[in-house]
Amino acid sequence: MTTDPVPRIAGMRVDPTTYRDAVDVVLTAARSRQSAYVCVANVHMVMEAHDDPGFRALVDRALLVTPDGQPLVWATRLLGRGPVERVYGPTLTLHVCEAAAAAGVPIALYGGTDDSLDAFSRFLETRYPSLRIACRIAPPFRPLTPGEDSRYTRLLAESGAGIVLVGIGCPRQERWMADHEGRIPAVMLGVGAAFDFHSGRVRQAPPLLQRLGLEWAFRLAMEPRRLWRRYAKHNPRFAGLFAAQLLSHVLGLDARDARGTRPARPVHRRTTAAARVRHRGLRTISGAPERTESPENLETRS
Repeated sequence: MTTDPVPRIAGMRVDPTTYRDAVDVVLTAARSRQSAYVCVANVHMVMEAHDDPGFRALVDRALLVTPDGQPLVWATRLLGRGPVERVYGPTLTLHVCEAAAAAGVPIALYGGTDDSLDAFSRFLETRYPSLRIACRIAPPFRPLTPGEDSRYTRLLAESGAGIVLVGIGCPRQERWMADHEGRIPAVMLGVGAAFDFHSGRVRQAPPLLQRLGLEWAFRLAMEPRRLWRRYAKHNPRFAGLFAAQLLSHVLGLDARDARGTRPARPVHRRTTAAARVRHRGLRTISGAPERTESPENLETRS
């Protein structure tokens, strides 16, 4: 029987990992100035990958793909893929910032609005006084012009940041990170709505609902007009795809995606991350571009 060595759920790579391992992968890459990106996966991302082979391929190229959504944690366990815990983007953001502060690694923020970045920066400065935020950029809620992209890329590259937290929503942030791999000498971490959650602009689901895998229902109740189509489109299809995968697994059949997938990077542990980093030099500046933004466009972020 032929098997795919890459851990996949409904065709998309999801690495069995923990907060500790994920933070170690990010910090190892950041210290050595590796240009790479980390995806924080939920059902939405899995279904985007299912519908778009190009998107699935860029997820495959990530340094790490963590199980952000509780359903992906359950799926990983049901498939018998080793120790795993939910590595939730907003919580991973805090762990990474704490580790960066302790290690003296500057960070940059890319996404949100000017107001949300101000609020999030104040939150981080209060919680982690030694953390240095080297650059903050709130890009417009539209495709960037080549000149804008070049300017933002230069600011991030020259800022000295070893970690760039990217909060522009799935799948946009994953595409942006993949496009900028090799152009920004930092590890980029897609964190979705973490800026708005920690700045208090958007409520997070209560912990009990998160543990029960019902965060989607809470978010739907908070933002029904924006989210109902997403959940109606993705959730039932994911349930059907994973049910078929689990049945195949139980029966001992080949559980690979029927469309075929190319090899991806291996599951990343602390022992493998150090061997994969590339050393780069970088100048350090600080600053952020000016921008005019309409708050109502917040709906595209998460």
